Amino acid sequence: MTGKAPSLGLLCYRAMTRAVSPLVPLLLRRREARGKEDPARLCERLGVPTQDRPEGPLVWLHGASVGESLSILPLVSRLLAAVPGLHVLVTTGTVTSAKLMADRLPAGALHQYVPLDHPDYCARFLDHWRPDLAVWIESEFWPNLIFTASRKDIPLALVNARITARSAHNWRHAPAFIAGLLSRFSLIMAQDRASAARLRELGAGKVLEPGNLKHDAPPLSVGEAEHAHLAPMIGTRPVWVATNTHEGEESAAGEVHKALASSYPDLLTIIVPRHPARGPAIAAELAEMGLAVARRAAGDGIAPGTEIYLADTLGELGLFYSLSEIVFVGGTFDSTGGHNPFEAARFACALLAGPSDFNFAETFADFEGAGAMRRVGDAAALAAAIRRLLDDETERKRMGAAAKRLASEDSGATERTLEALLALLPPARKREAHHA
Repeated sequence: MTGKAPSLGLLCYRAMTRAVSPLVPLLLRRREARGKEDPARLCERLGVPTQDRPEGPLVWLHGASVGESLSILPLVSRLLAAVPGLHVLVTTGTVTSAKLMADRLPAGALHQYVPLDHPDYCARFLDHWRPDLAVWIESEFWPNLIFTASRKDIPLALVNARITARSAHNWRHAPAFIAGLLSRFSLIMAQDRASAARLRELGAGKVLEPGNLKHDAPPLSVGEAEHAHLAPMIGTRPVWVATNTHEGEESAAGEVHKALASSYPDLLTIIVPRHPARGPAIAAELAEMGLAVARRAAGDGIAPGTEIYLADTLGELGLFYSLSEIVFVGGTFDSTGGHNPFEAARFACALLAGPSDFNFAETFADFEGAGAMRRVGDAAALAAAIRRLLDDETERKRMGAAAKRLASEDSGATERTLEALLALLPPARKREAHHA
């Protein structure tokens, strides 16, 4: 791995990231002001650790944010069980994912923020942690981090790889750059056929197709006390959930509620924004539409007159899926490209989604094919679809059962990924020499 010469594009990128380093403190301060950085752990973004490296072998897994980090939890547990004395380092880049990892990582695993992609920060990070294996999850390519790990002779794997048609098109403008990055991975495992084909087109060699790790993830947790608290407030009211919503989708959900209110005067709409920090702005927008809004982050309860319950908190998706049989998957009415449908499906929710699905095109197609998901073009069509499901309990439960059945099937992706990663771990004597 150390012998691969960097492409001209990579050399230019490394020079550029060095040139802009004086701007990094300003960038971090701005992100901190917007709630996108943890002020107590800003040093980690510069490659300065806040924890000691544990003794023994260490596998490093990097996932960009919440979805990626949650999808690897079963893999983390299996790695720890498979290798005595192993530790697992998980890095992510968002405050939300860091909080979730703090609650859910098993013993033997720890979390750090991924360093910003500057040559010096990456080298500092890797010199401290000295991973025996580095594993990238899905699609976040940080060139300096990949190059530096490769130069230090750390085996690299890209698992559950996902690359959209849009991303592949953009990378085709820098073919030598992306081909050079992909060539540094000893193992590439795609989560679907389309991603595998695109990776091969971009210069990857052998690309395996073991399945999607998200298919094997465990159900989201539900706080029993919180469920017992909220369920009586809702009672027998009809409920639907708009989950992982982005700007513009909350107002669409408000329009849906207003369209259905005359037929269902006690309807409750639960909105779970993708970014909870937007809660106050979303609440103000919905209130301007004449809707009665209660905010969970503000400690509001669900009163008889509450029309919109804004679930602007972290780590409670399972709670809200457990309270409804109908879920609209956000990020599908804008250019986001959709979000993970498996989480809601495991709660036997009938799924609805808009037209934007490039992040999960094959997955959405599977749910549609199983009769578990319906696609809608706009807010009016969403209102019509929810009306049909509220009116037809048999169809609602049939769709929910189909969704749960599909999401609960063990795809074997975790086991196949585990076996491939274990094969990349250096033998014990080589690990000892590496850390000497």
